[in-house]
Amino acid sequence: MEKPLNIAIAGLGTIGGGTLKIIRENASLLKERSGREIRLVAVLDRDRKKLERLKLEGVAFVESPKVLAAMPEVDVIVELMGGAEGAAKELVESALKAGKHVVTANKALIAHHGVALAKLAEKSGKVLAYEAAVAGGIPIIKSLREGLAANHFSKIAGILNGTCNFILTSMKQEHKDFGEALKEAQQRGFAEADPSFDIDGVDTAHKLAILTSLAYGVQPDIDAVYVEGIRNITIPDIEFADQLGFIIKLLGISQRVESKILQRVHPCMVGKDTALGRVSGAYNGIIVEGSSVGRITFEGRGAGEGPTASAVVADIMDIARGAYYRPFTIAAEHLKKAQFSDMDSLRTSYYLRLSVADKPGVLAAITGVFSKEGISVDSFLQHPPKSGETAQVVITTHETVELHMRHAIKSIAALDSVTEPPHMIRMENL
Repeated sequence: MEKPLNIAIAGLGTIGGGTLKIIRENASLLKERSGREIRLVAVLDRDRKKLERLKLEGVAFVESPKVLAAMPEVDVIVELMGGAEGAAKELVESALKAGKHVVTANKALIAHHGVALAKLAEKSGKVLAYEAAVAGGIPIIKSLREGLAANHFSKIAGILNGTCNFILTSMKQEHKDFGEALKEAQQRGFAEADPSFDIDGVDTAHKLAILTSLAYGVQPDIDAVYVEGIRNITIPDIEFADQLGFIIKLLGISQRVESKILQRVHPCMVGKDTALGRVSGAYNGIIVEGSSVGRITFEGRGAGEGPTASAVVADIMDIARGAYYRPFTIAAEHLKKAQFSDMDSLRTSYYLRLSVADKPGVLAAITGVFSKEGISVDSFLQHPPKSGETAQVVITTHETVELHMRHAIKSIAALDSVTEPPHMIRMENL
Protein backbone atom coordinates (compact mmCIF):
# COMPACT_ATOMS: atom_id res chain seq x y z
CA MET A 1 0.00 0.00 0.00
CA GLU A 2 1.17 3.52 -0.82
CA LYS A 3 1.30 6.32 1.73
CA PRO A 4 -2.05 7.94 2.62
CA LEU A 5 -3.53 10.58 0.32
CA ASN A 6 -3.96 13.69 2.46
CA ILE A 7 -6.93 15.88 1.60
CA ALA A 8 -8.28 19.23 2.79
CA ILE A 9 -11.96 20.15 2.51
CA ALA A 10 -12.98 23.78 2.02
CA GLY A 11 -16.63 24.17 2.95
CA LEU A 12 -18.31 21.87 5.47
CA GLY A 13 -21.88 22.47 4.36
CA THR A 14 -24.23 19.82 3.01
CA ILE A 15 -21.83 18.41 0.41
CA GLY A 16 -18.76 18.80 2.59
CA GLY A 17 -20.50 16.99 5.42
CA GLY A 18 -21.61 14.24 3.03
CA THR A 19 -18.05 13.85 1.71
CA LEU A 20 -16.70 13.54 5.25
CA LYS A 21 -19.39 10.96 6.05
CA ILE A 22 -18.47 8.75 3.08
CA ILE A 23 -14.74 8.98 3.83
CA ARG A 24 -15.39 7.93 7.42
CA GLU A 25 -18.03 5.24 6.92
CA ASN A 26 -16.49 3.66 3.80
CA ALA A 27 -12.83 4.09 4.75
CA SER A 28 -11.87 0.45 4.27
CA LEU A 29 -13.74 0.19 0.97
CA LEU A 30 -12.10 3.35 -0.39
CA LYS A 31 -8.66 2.08 0.65
CA GLU A 32 -9.28 -1.32 -0.95
CA ARG A 33 -10.55 0.14 -4.24
CA SER A 34 -8.07 3.00 -4.60
CA GLY A 35 -5.01 1.36 -3.04
CA ARG A 36 -4.44 4.17 -0.54
CA GLU A 37 -5.89 5.45 2.68
CA ILE A 38 -7.72 8.75 2.20
CA ARG A 39 -7.02 10.96 5.17
CA LEU A 40 -8.56 14.35 6.06
CA VAL A 41 -5.84 16.61 7.48
CA ALA A 42 -7.30 20.14 7.20
CA VAL A 43 -10.54 22.06 6.72
CA LEU A 44 -11.50 25.60 5.80
CA ASP A 45 -14.85 26.90 6.99
CA ARG A 46 -16.37 30.04 8.46
CA ASP A 47 -17.57 28.17 11.55
CA ARG A 48 -14.76 26.86 13.74
CA LYS A 49 -17.28 25.08 15.97
CA LYS A 50 -17.86 22.52 13.19
CA LEU A 51 -14.55 20.91 14.19
CA GLU A 52 -16.16 20.00 17.48
CA ARG A 53 -19.59 19.08 16.14
CA LEU A 54 -18.11 16.84 13.45
CA LYS A 55 -15.53 15.37 15.86
CA LEU A 56 -12.54 16.41 13.76
CA GLU A 57 -9.85 15.90 16.36
CA GLY A 58 -6.36 16.27 14.95
CA VAL A 59 -7.60 18.10 11.83
CA ALA A 60 -6.16 21.56 11.21
CA PHE A 61 -8.62 24.46 10.97
CA VAL A 62 -7.61 27.09 8.40
CA GLU A 63 -9.27 30.43 7.69
CA SER A 64 -7.33 31.58 4.61
CA PRO A 65 -7.56 29.97 1.13
CA LYS A 66 -3.92 30.82 0.41
CA VAL A 67 -2.74 29.29 3.69
CA LEU A 68 -4.68 26.10 2.98
CA ALA A 69 -3.32 25.89 -0.57
CA ALA A 70 0.26 26.26 0.68
CA MET A 71 0.12 23.54 3.37
CA PRO A 72 2.88 21.08 2.38
CA GLU A 73 1.17 18.05 3.90
CA VAL A 74 -1.97 18.46 1.73
CA ASP A 75 -2.09 16.51 -1.55
CA VAL A 76 -5.65 17.35 -2.66
CA ILE A 77 -7.82 20.42 -2.10
CA VAL A 78 -11.55 19.67 -2.16
CA GLU A 79 -13.37 22.94 -2.89
CA LEU A 80 -17.03 22.84 -1.83
CA MET A 81 -17.69 26.51 -1.04
CA GLY A 82 -19.37 27.44 -4.32
CA GLY A 83 -19.46 30.65 -6.33
CA ALA A 84 -17.62 31.69 -9.47
CA GLU A 85 -15.51 34.35 -7.77
CA GLY A 86 -14.10 35.19 -4.35
CA ALA A 87 -12.67 32.62 -1.98
CA ALA A 88 -13.47 29.60 -4.16
CA LYS A 89 -11.62 30.96 -7.18
CA GLU A 90 -8.73 32.15 -5.04
CA LEU A 91 -8.37 28.75 -3.39
CA VAL A 92 -8.48 26.71 -6.61
CA GLU A 93 -6.02 29.00 -8.39
CA SER A 94 -3.64 29.00 -5.42
CA ALA A 95 -3.85 25.23 -5.02
CA LEU A 96 -3.07 24.51 -8.67
CA LYS A 97 -0.18 26.98 -8.68
CA ALA A 98 1.15 25.25 -5.56
CA GLY A 99 1.12 21.91 -7.38
CA LYS A 100 -1.87 20.35 -5.65
CA HIS A 101 -4.71 18.34 -7.15
CA VAL A 102 -8.17 19.95 -6.95
CA VAL A 103 -11.60 18.35 -6.71
CA THR A 104 -14.62 20.64 -6.88
CA ALA A 105 -18.41 20.54 -7.14
CA ASN A 106 -18.49 24.17 -8.28
CA LYS A 107 -20.29 24.37 -11.63
CA ALA A 108 -20.25 28.18 -11.74
CA LEU A 109 -16.48 28.26 -11.28
CA ILE A 110 -15.88 25.72 -14.07
CA ALA A 111 -18.37 27.35 -16.44
CA HIS A 112 -16.84 30.81 -16.02
CA HIS A 113 -13.15 30.07 -15.42
CA GLY A 114 -12.68 26.44 -16.47
CA VAL A 115 -10.25 27.09 -19.32
CA ALA A 116 -7.89 29.26 -17.26
CA LEU A 117 -7.98 26.77 -14.38
CA ALA A 118 -7.42 23.85 -16.76
CA LYS A 119 -4.31 25.56 -18.10
CA LEU A 120 -2.97 25.91 -14.55
CA ALA A 121 -3.70 22.23 -13.85
CA GLU A 122 -2.02 21.07 -17.05
CA LYS A 123 1.03 23.28 -16.43
CA SER A 124 1.51 21.75 -12.96
CA GLY A 125 0.69 18.23 -14.12
CA LYS A 126 -2.12 17.94 -11.59
CA VAL A 127 -5.77 16.92 -11.80
CA LEU A 128 -8.68 19.37 -11.80
CA ALA A 129 -11.71 17.12 -11.29
CA TYR A 130 -15.34 18.26 -11.22
CA GLU A 131 -17.65 15.26 -11.67
CA ALA A 132 -19.88 16.56 -8.87
CA ALA A 133 -20.48 19.86 -10.70
CA VAL A 134 -23.04 18.34 -13.08
CA ALA A 135 -25.94 15.98 -12.25
CA GLY A 136 -24.84 14.92 -8.77
CA GLY A 137 -24.33 11.18 -8.60
CA ILE A 138 -24.75 10.59 -12.36
CA PRO A 139 -21.24 10.02 -13.83
CA ILE A 140 -21.87 12.14 -16.91
CA ILE A 141 -18.48 13.93 -16.90
CA LYS A 142 -16.53 10.68 -16.75
CA SER A 143 -18.80 9.15 -19.39
CA LEU A 144 -18.21 11.97 -21.89
CA ARG A 145 -14.50 12.23 -21.11
CA GLU A 146 -13.75 8.49 -21.04
CA GLY A 147 -16.46 5.91 -21.70
CA LEU A 148 -17.91 7.69 -24.75
CA ALA A 149 -14.70 9.38 -25.91
CA ALA A 150 -14.67 7.53 -29.26
CA ASN A 151 -17.88 9.26 -30.38
CA HIS A 152 -18.75 12.43 -32.22
CA PHE A 153 -21.68 13.96 -30.33
CA SER A 154 -24.67 15.57 -32.03
CA LYS A 155 -26.94 16.38 -29.10
CA ILE A 156 -27.16 16.44 -25.31
CA ALA A 157 -30.51 17.06 -23.64
CA GLY A 158 -31.12 16.87 -19.94
CA ILE A 159 -33.08 17.62 -16.83
CA LEU A 160 -30.14 19.10 -14.94
CA ASN A 161 -31.83 20.81 -12.00
CA GLY A 162 -33.63 18.76 -9.38
CA THR A 163 -35.33 21.79 -7.81
CA CYS A 164 -37.15 22.67 -11.03
CA ASN A 165 -38.05 19.07 -11.75
CA PHE A 166 -39.48 18.70 -8.23
CA ILE A 167 -41.59 21.84 -8.66
CA LEU A 168 -42.93 20.82 -12.08
CA THR A 169 -43.66 17.30 -10.82
CA SER A 170 -45.54 18.72 -7.83
CA MET A 171 -47.58 21.00 -10.11
CA LYS A 172 -48.47 18.01 -12.31
CA GLN A 173 -49.19 15.41 -9.64
CA GLU A 174 -50.63 17.55 -6.84
CA HIS A 175 -52.22 20.35 -8.93
CA LYS A 176 -50.33 23.01 -6.99
CA ASP A 177 -49.65 26.35 -8.61
CA PHE A 178 -46.04 27.46 -9.06
CA GLY A 179 -45.88 29.43 -5.80
CA GLU A 180 -47.25 26.56 -3.71
CA ALA A 181 -44.93 24.02 -5.34
CA LEU A 182 -41.91 26.29 -4.78
CA LYS A 183 -42.83 26.73 -1.11
CA GLU A 184 -43.02 22.94 -0.69
CA ALA A 185 -39.63 22.55 -2.38
CA GLN A 186 -38.15 25.05 0.09
CA GLN A 187 -39.76 23.34 3.08
CA ARG A 188 -38.36 19.98 1.99
CA GLY A 189 -34.87 21.33 1.37
CA PHE A 190 -34.95 21.07 -2.43
CA ALA A 191 -34.91 24.85 -2.96
CA GLU A 192 -32.91 27.66 -1.38
CA ALA A 193 -34.46 30.62 0.43
CA ASP A 194 -33.58 32.59 -2.71
CA PRO A 195 -34.38 30.07 -5.46
CA SER A 196 -33.59 32.37 -8.41
CA PHE A 197 -30.43 30.54 -9.45
CA ASP A 198 -32.46 27.35 -9.94
CA ILE A 199 -35.89 28.45 -11.14
CA ASP A 200 -34.55 31.05 -13.57
CA GLY A 201 -32.45 28.42 -15.32
CA VAL A 202 -29.00 29.78 -14.38
CA ASP A 203 -27.88 26.60 -12.61
CA THR A 204 -28.88 24.51 -15.62
CA ALA A 205 -27.06 26.92 -17.96
CA HIS A 206 -23.79 26.52 -16.05
CA LYS A 207 -24.04 22.74 -16.25
CA LEU A 208 -24.96 22.82 -19.92
CA ALA A 209 -21.97 25.02 -20.79
CA ILE A 210 -19.70 22.43 -19.17
CA LEU A 211 -21.30 19.51 -21.03
CA THR A 212 -21.05 21.43 -24.32
CA SER A 213 -17.33 21.94 -23.78
CA LEU A 214 -16.71 18.27 -23.06
CA ALA A 215 -18.88 17.02 -25.91
CA TYR A 216 -17.62 19.30 -28.69
CA GLY A 217 -14.10 20.23 -27.60
CA VAL A 218 -14.89 23.94 -27.25
CA GLN A 219 -14.36 26.55 -24.57
CA PRO A 220 -17.27 26.79 -22.11
CA ASP A 221 -19.29 29.91 -22.90
CA ILE A 222 -22.06 30.61 -20.41
CA ASP A 223 -22.93 33.86 -22.18
CA ALA A 224 -23.82 31.91 -25.33
CA VAL A 225 -26.57 29.93 -23.55
CA TYR A 226 -30.18 31.03 -24.15
CA VAL A 227 -31.84 30.91 -20.73
CA GLU A 228 -35.51 30.90 -19.77
CA GLY A 229 -36.81 29.66 -16.41
CA ILE A 230 -40.05 28.15 -15.13
CA ARG A 231 -41.68 31.06 -13.26
CA ASN A 232 -44.34 31.49 -15.96
CA ILE A 233 -45.51 27.87 -16.09
CA THR A 234 -49.13 27.63 -14.96
CA ILE A 235 -51.60 24.92 -14.02
CA PRO A 236 -53.51 25.43 -17.32
CA ASP A 237 -50.26 24.75 -19.20
CA ILE A 238 -49.70 21.59 -17.15
CA GLU A 239 -53.26 20.41 -17.83
CA PHE A 240 -53.25 21.20 -21.54
CA ALA A 241 -49.91 19.44 -21.91
CA ASP A 242 -51.41 16.35 -20.26
CA GLN A 243 -54.37 16.39 -22.64
CA LEU A 244 -51.95 16.50 -25.55
CA GLY A 245 -49.91 13.56 -24.20
CA PHE A 246 -47.02 15.71 -22.96
CA ILE A 247 -45.39 16.80 -19.71
CA ILE A 248 -43.43 20.00 -19.05
CA LYS A 249 -39.75 19.80 -18.07
CA LEU A 250 -36.99 22.38 -17.79
CA LEU A 251 -34.34 21.11 -20.20
CA GLY A 252 -30.80 22.08 -21.02
CA ILE A 253 -30.12 21.22 -24.67
CA SER A 254 -26.88 21.48 -26.61
CA GLN A 255 -26.92 20.46 -30.25
CA ARG A 256 -25.05 20.88 -33.48
CA VAL A 257 -26.83 23.08 -36.01
CA GLU A 258 -24.77 22.66 -39.19
CA SER A 259 -21.33 24.12 -38.34
CA LYS A 260 -22.53 25.90 -35.19
CA ILE A 261 -23.64 24.90 -31.69
CA LEU A 262 -26.95 25.91 -30.16
CA GLN A 263 -27.15 25.95 -26.35
CA ARG A 264 -30.54 26.54 -24.79
CA VAL A 265 -32.26 26.24 -21.42
CA HIS A 266 -36.05 26.58 -21.28
CA PRO A 267 -39.27 24.73 -20.42
CA CYS A 268 -40.13 22.03 -22.95
CA MET A 269 -43.06 19.78 -23.60
CA VAL A 270 -41.84 16.20 -23.97
CA GLY A 271 -43.84 13.01 -24.42
CA LYS A 272 -45.11 11.62 -21.11
CA ASP A 273 -43.79 8.15 -21.93
CA THR A 274 -40.33 9.22 -23.13
CA ALA A 275 -37.16 8.67 -21.12
CA LEU A 276 -37.05 12.26 -19.87
CA GLY A 277 -40.82 12.49 -19.52
CA ARG A 278 -40.68 9.73 -16.91
CA VAL A 279 -37.99 11.43 -14.78
CA SER A 280 -39.89 12.81 -11.80
CA GLY A 281 -39.31 14.51 -8.46
CA ALA A 282 -35.82 15.81 -7.72
CA TYR A 283 -34.18 13.35 -10.12
CA ASN A 284 -32.06 14.28 -13.13
CA GLY A 285 -32.04 12.66 -16.56
CA ILE A 286 -29.67 13.14 -19.50
CA ILE A 287 -29.78 11.91 -23.10
CA VAL A 288 -26.55 11.79 -25.10
CA GLU A 289 -26.50 11.09 -28.85
CA GLY A 290 -23.18 9.67 -30.09
CA SER A 291 -22.05 8.69 -33.57
CA SER A 292 -21.20 5.10 -32.65
CA VAL A 293 -23.29 4.32 -29.56
CA GLY A 294 -26.48 6.05 -30.70
CA ARG A 295 -28.67 7.34 -27.90
CA ILE A 296 -27.75 6.71 -24.26
CA THR A 297 -29.88 7.75 -21.29
CA PHE A 298 -28.69 8.48 -17.77
CA GLU A 299 -31.03 8.90 -14.79
CA GLY A 300 -30.46 9.34 -11.09
CA ARG A 301 -30.39 11.67 -8.11
CA GLY A 302 -28.88 14.88 -9.38
CA ALA A 303 -28.32 16.75 -6.13
CA GLY A 304 -28.21 16.43 -2.36
CA GLU A 305 -25.69 15.29 0.19
CA GLY A 306 -25.30 11.64 -0.80
CA PRO A 307 -25.23 11.72 -4.62
CA THR A 308 -23.00 14.79 -4.92
CA ALA A 309 -20.62 13.64 -2.21
CA SER A 310 -20.40 10.26 -3.96
CA ALA A 311 -19.13 12.03 -7.08
CA VAL A 312 -16.65 14.10 -5.04
CA VAL A 313 -15.19 11.01 -3.39
CA ALA A 314 -15.01 9.16 -6.72
CA ASP A 315 -12.79 11.97 -8.05
CA ILE A 316 -10.60 11.77 -4.94
CA MET A 317 -10.27 8.00 -5.47
CA ASP A 318 -9.17 8.56 -9.09
CA ILE A 319 -6.35 10.76 -7.80
CA ALA A 320 -5.45 8.16 -5.14
CA ARG A 321 -5.08 5.57 -7.92
CA GLY A 322 -2.72 7.86 -9.80
CA ALA A 323 -5.12 8.66 -12.62
CA TYR A 324 -4.30 11.72 -14.69
CA TYR A 325 -6.56 13.37 -17.27
CA ARG A 326 -6.99 16.78 -18.79
CA PRO A 327 -9.96 18.65 -17.31
CA PHE A 328 -11.72 19.04 -20.70
CA THR A 329 -10.39 15.84 -22.32
CA ILE A 330 -8.21 17.73 -24.80
CA ALA A 331 -5.52 20.24 -23.88
CA ALA A 332 -7.01 23.54 -22.73
CA GLU A 333 -5.00 25.51 -25.28
CA HIS A 334 -6.58 23.44 -28.05
CA LEU A 335 -10.17 24.07 -26.98
CA LYS A 336 -11.80 25.95 -29.84
CA LYS A 337 -13.77 29.13 -29.44
CA ALA A 338 -17.04 27.85 -30.82
CA GLN A 339 -19.39 29.51 -33.22
CA PHE A 340 -22.75 29.53 -31.49
CA SER A 341 -26.12 29.66 -33.19
CA ASP A 342 -28.89 31.90 -31.83
CA MET A 343 -32.41 30.88 -31.00
CA ASP A 344 -33.88 32.38 -34.17
CA SER A 345 -32.47 29.44 -36.11
CA LEU A 346 -34.06 26.77 -33.90
CA ARG A 347 -36.45 24.47 -35.72
CA THR A 348 -39.01 22.70 -33.54
CA SER A 349 -42.74 22.44 -32.79
CA TYR A 350 -44.56 24.89 -30.55
CA TYR A 351 -47.40 25.06 -28.05
CA LEU A 352 -49.27 28.35 -27.87
CA ARG A 353 -51.94 29.19 -25.29
CA LEU A 354 -54.18 32.18 -25.97
CA SER A 355 -56.86 33.99 -24.01
CA VAL A 356 -59.32 35.33 -26.57
CA ALA A 357 -62.69 37.05 -26.72
CA ASP A 358 -65.51 34.64 -27.45
CA LYS A 359 -66.70 36.06 -30.77
CA PRO A 360 -66.77 35.04 -34.43
CA GLY A 361 -63.68 35.34 -36.60
CA VAL A 362 -61.10 34.93 -33.84
CA LEU A 363 -59.66 31.63 -35.04
CA ALA A 364 -59.66 32.82 -38.64
CA ALA A 365 -57.57 35.84 -37.68
CA ILE A 366 -55.10 33.69 -35.77
CA THR A 367 -54.74 31.10 -38.52
CA GLY A 368 -54.31 33.95 -40.98
CA VAL A 369 -51.24 35.09 -39.06
CA PHE A 370 -49.81 31.57 -39.07
CA SER A 371 -50.42 31.25 -42.78
CA LYS A 372 -48.61 34.52 -43.46
CA GLU A 373 -45.56 33.25 -41.54
CA GLY A 374 -45.65 29.84 -43.26
CA ILE A 375 -46.47 28.01 -40.03
CA SER A 376 -48.51 24.81 -40.25
CA VAL A 377 -50.97 24.16 -37.41
CA ASP A 378 -51.02 20.64 -35.98
CA SER A 379 -53.90 20.79 -33.48
CA PHE A 380 -56.44 23.04 -31.74
CA LEU A 381 -57.83 22.71 -28.22
CA GLN A 382 -60.46 25.06 -26.84
CA HIS A 383 -62.03 25.38 -23.41
CA PRO A 384 -65.42 27.10 -23.70
CA PRO A 385 -65.59 30.21 -21.50
CA LYS A 386 -67.75 30.48 -18.43
CA SER A 387 -70.04 33.48 -18.25
CA GLY A 388 -68.02 36.68 -18.53
CA GLU A 389 -64.69 34.91 -19.11
CA THR A 390 -62.45 34.74 -22.14
CA ALA A 391 -61.95 31.50 -24.04
CA GLN A 392 -58.72 29.52 -23.68
CA VAL A 393 -57.37 28.34 -27.03
CA VAL A 394 -54.37 26.07 -27.39
CA ILE A 395 -52.61 25.62 -30.71
CA THR A 396 -49.73 23.26 -31.48
CA THR A 397 -47.70 23.61 -34.64
CA HIS A 398 -45.70 21.35 -36.89
CA GLU A 399 -41.97 22.03 -36.95
CA THR A 400 -41.15 25.60 -37.86
CA VAL A 401 -38.38 28.15 -37.41
CA GLU A 402 -38.28 30.08 -34.13
CA LEU A 403 -37.91 33.43 -35.89
CA HIS A 404 -41.18 32.85 -37.77
CA MET A 405 -42.89 31.81 -34.54
CA ARG A 406 -41.72 34.97 -32.77
CA HIS A 407 -43.10 37.10 -35.60
CA ALA A 408 -46.41 35.25 -35.41
CA ILE A 409 -46.69 35.69 -31.65
CA LYS A 410 -46.05 39.43 -31.98
CA SER A 411 -48.79 39.74 -34.61
CA ILE A 412 -51.24 37.60 -32.65
CA ALA A 413 -50.64 39.63 -29.48
CA ALA A 414 -51.65 42.75 -31.40
CA LEU A 415 -55.08 41.34 -32.36
CA ASP A 416 -58.00 43.05 -30.60
CA SER A 417 -59.54 39.67 -29.77
CA VAL A 418 -56.47 38.46 -27.82
CA THR A 419 -56.88 39.62 -24.23
CA GLU A 420 -53.56 38.49 -22.66
CA PRO A 421 -49.99 38.05 -23.91
CA PRO A 422 -49.69 34.69 -25.74
CA HIS A 423 -47.92 31.95 -23.79
CA MET A 424 -45.49 29.79 -25.78
CA ILE A 425 -43.67 26.56 -24.84
CA ARG A 426 -41.36 24.70 -27.19
CA MET A 427 -42.01 21.03 -27.88
CA GLU A 428 -39.17 18.51 -28.10
CA ASN A 429 -39.23 15.15 -29.84
CA LEU A 430 -36.95 13.16 -27.55
